Amino acid sequence: MATAKKAAKKAAKKPAAKKPAARKAPAKKAPAKKAPARKAPAKKAAKKSGGKRKPNAAFMKALTPSAALAAIVGASPLPRTEVTKKIWEYIKKNKLQDAVNRRMINADAKLREIFKKAQVSMFEMTKLISNHLK
Repeated sequence: MATAKKAAKKAAKKPAAKKPAARKAPAKKAPAKKAPARKAPAKKAAKKSGGKRKPNAAFMKALTPSAALAAIVGASPLPRTEVTKKIWEYIKKNKLQDAVNRRMINADAKLREIFKKAQVSMFEMTKLISNHLK
């Protein structure tokens, strides 16, 4: 009898044959919350002048170059914008832009009088030129 009881206990302890587990459907993500609608910014009043933009009067004021600068751009009074254009024409004509770093300008004898250096950054150039305009 003891053996029959032991056999019954063993049969009870053994797990039943495994059934394939049913797959669960993937959890659905909660819908993303929409940001509250924003109002469109108020439109600015349309400009009256629909044509070209006016240049700033300060840039267009004719200034007299110093003697050192006049050797490059001429002695007549010119606005700053024209002076810068003429300096760039001179730099390109004489190939004074550095070959490796194109932002640097190599000064020749005329430009060295203005820049006081052998090499100047193109951004620093206009600052140094402004010292020679009155």
